[in-house]
Formats: sequence, structure tokens, C-alpha cells
Amino acid sequence: MPSFPEAARTAVGDPTLRANLRHATHTIRDKRARAVAELDDWAALRRAGKEIKDRTLRHLDTYLLQLEEAVTAAGGTVHWAADAAEANRIVTELVRATGETEVVKVKSMATQEIGLNEHLEAEGIAAYETDLAELIVQLGDDRPSHILVPAIHRNRGEIRDIFREKMGSWGRPAPEGLTDAPAELAEAARLHLREKFLRAKVGISGANFMVAETGTLVVVESEGNGRMCLTLPETLVSVVGIEKVVPTWRDLEVFLQTLPRSSTAERMNPYTSMWTGTTDGDGPRAFHLVLLDNGRTDALADEVGRQALRCIRCSACLNVCPVYERAGGHAYGSVYPGPIGAILTPQLRGTTSAVDASLPYASSLCGACYEVCPVAIDIPEVLVHLRERVADQGGRGHRPEKAAVKASTWLLDHPNALAAAERLASATRALHPKRLPGPGVGPWSNHRDLPDVPAAPFRDWWKRNRT
Repeated sequence: MPSFPEAARTAVGDPTLRANLRHATHTIRDKRARAVAELDDWAALRRAGKEIKDRTLRHLDTYLLQLEEAVTAAGGTVHWAADAAEANRIVTELVRATGETEVVKVKSMATQEIGLNEHLEAEGIAAYETDLAELIVQLGDDRPSHILVPAIHRNRGEIRDIFREKMGSWGRPAPEGLTDAPAELAEAARLHLREKFLRAKVGISGANFMVAETGTLVVVESEGNGRMCLTLPETLVSVVGIEKVVPTWRDLEVFLQTLPRSSTAERMNPYTSMWTGTTDGDGPRAFHLVLLDNGRTDALADEVGRQALRCIRCSACLNVCPVYERAGGHAYGSVYPGPIGAILTPQLRGTTSAVDASLPYASSLCGACYEVCPVAIDIPEVLVHLRERVADQGGRGHRPEKAAVKASTWLLDHPNALAAAERLASATRALHPKRLPGPGVGPWSNHRDLPDVPAAPFRDWWKRNRT
């Protein structure tokens, strides 16, 4: 992937993409504002969510061990994955042990993060996405561009064309004469997926929350596809980031109020599915929980950056972000786009690549993301913190900046030298360029003219007029 500035420059030149994003983000954020305004204690819930997450992260090792014990006692099996490669290997081996060559999937950002679908495909296992938006992305050989609505960059006409052209090669084809009416598109997806639900013997999911005291996992969704994947298959494998644990059911209650209002602007999600291990005659006969680290422990060690692990994946920050609205999710080069992706991805993957090093700068620092975050993640604070980290490691643009700051520091510490430099600048002002020259300063000067230098330095003017 190219760096964010390069990818964003291409995205903002696409009028269809910008129109799709503008319409969708404004609609979602307006509905969210109305839903949040219904609660007089929203500020208290937000504070409670922040405190619960912070307390959990401080004692994460304790709660994860409690979770493992509870899941095991309920008939499940817990696997620990240090990175994406280990998680993919574990899931592949679990699927192979069933003898199956296809799985149905609940929408899961953790499995997208580790590239599970691609890994399974390379191992001869077909993974079918069942969330409507994820289905659109998969059929279109596309990438998700939003946390909540992965196909937000597509309009109804584009979705209709994808269904007509691609559904047949993945299973049941789209009905003849399919239009772009939402009801028809949803019905085409329902018919296409129904045969997969009834045939699949293995389901793969993530989880929105894990309750340590009982080993219960929770998935919230709006379509019912998740419940089909969680109950019909004989084997269920859930890949979940270690930060998704909450200590108790009482803690969970806070997030079941804040998540739906911040994400889908609903008072509660239409489907809230919870499962604890296995039960004879009800649901999957085998349950496996894969606890994923993949950089989360490194993020936890950063006292400023760790607050990104509070995220409950509501996407409210994306819908208010002026940068995301214009650039879209693909420009971030990660499954986590928008403001939360700009602080989470560089911590999970590091800042050595061009795209990861550019993400902390993919923001105007307006602070709108912090205002809407239901767990009070101070995204602007973390962005500045990560920018400092990127600058410290050097690289294109940062070395000239460091040299300029060092030279300026010396000059400001020597008044006589500063006075001489000011007189020289005034005497040569007719020769000054309009823009800063040299490599690495383009982002500063491409759209900004240098200020005009006065005919005489202020020091000289003061001596003449105020002695």
C-alpha cells in the first residue's frame, strides 16, 4: 500500500466515492446524535466505559486467565496466538480436523487483521462472509473501507452490478431482473446465503466482548446472519483480540447501552447473541476460542497509546472525521480505517513502513473523534504521541526538520547572530522564493506561500522609533 498522502490524493479525486461517503457518514452521525441525546446519563456511561476498560487493561493478565478457566469449565477450548501467523495456523488446523473445506463467517475485524480468509484459501478452504456488507466486499474482490459498514464506498447501483456479475460464481446466482431497490438486494443476499448456512459445518466468528467471570462471548449485529453462524454449525471457532475481555456482566451492561447508540444509532442491537462453552443438543458441539495478541501487548506497554485498546469498534469517530469523509477507508491501508485506525494500526504493526509511519499524520487534530468516542479515547493526544515516535526514528522529511530546529535553537540562543540574520533577510527579500525549497518540505509549502519579509527588522524599527 502507498503512504496515506499518496492514497488520499487519489481518493479525493473520485467524485463518486466522495458523494457515497458524504451521504453515508452524515446520515449515520446525525442519527447517532439523536440516539445519544435520548440518554440523560450519557456522560456518566461514557466515563464508566472508560474506567472499566482502563481497569481491565491494568489487570489484563488476571482477567484473561479467569476467562480461560471459565471457557474451559464450560466445555470450550482456549488457544493463545502471539501473532497473525500463529492464529492462522491454529484456525486452519481446527478446520482441517473437521474434514470440512468450507466455513461461514460472522463479520470479524480480527480475522481481517490477520488475513485469515486469504490464508484459508491458500490452504484449500473456502471462507464465506455472511454479513451483507462483507458479502458485497468479498464478491466485488474489494477491501472493507469502514468499521461498521465495510461497503460504505459503494452505492446501490454498484452493489446491484456486483451481485449480477459475481453471485453465480460463489453459489446461488442473483435473481433475473435484479434492480437496485434495497429490499431486492437484501433478498438476493438472503437467498444466496441461506444454502451456505444450512450446509456449513464450521463457523468462524469474532466477538464484541468476552465476560471473564462466566466465559461468555457476545456478538451484536443487525441482520441475523451472525446468529445463524453461531448456532447452526457443528464447530465454532472464535478469533478475538485479548483486549475485548470485560470482568463481569455488570460491566457488559454499560457497553450494551453505549455501543448500539454510537454505531447503528439504535437503542439496542436487533441481535445480541451470547454463548458460554457448549451445551448438549443446543448449538455447536465444539467451541474453540483463539485469543489474539498480534501487537496488543506492545500497545499495552505504552502508557499514552494503550488507550486505543479501549476501542469497542463503534465507528463513531469515522463518521465525524473530515479527513475520513474525503479520503475514505482504503487510503489508510489497514482494516482499521479512520481516526482509530490512525492510532491503532501503527501500534499493532509498528511504524517502519511508509503507510504506517504516515497514519499518525492522517488527521487535522480537530478533536471531533474524541468528542464522540463512547469510551473517551483521546485520539488527538495519541496521534501527537505517535508523530513524535515517527519523527524520532528519522526518515524523509524528518531529518531536514530536525536540522532546521537545531539551527533555529542555536540562532535564538545568540542574539547578535539573530540580529545579523534578520538584517540579511531584509536586505535580500527581493530574492526570496514564494515557497520553501528543498526535499521533504513539500507538505508544508505546496499550498502555503512564505510570509513577506519586512523592509527592516523589528529591532531596527524599534530603535528608530521608540528610543
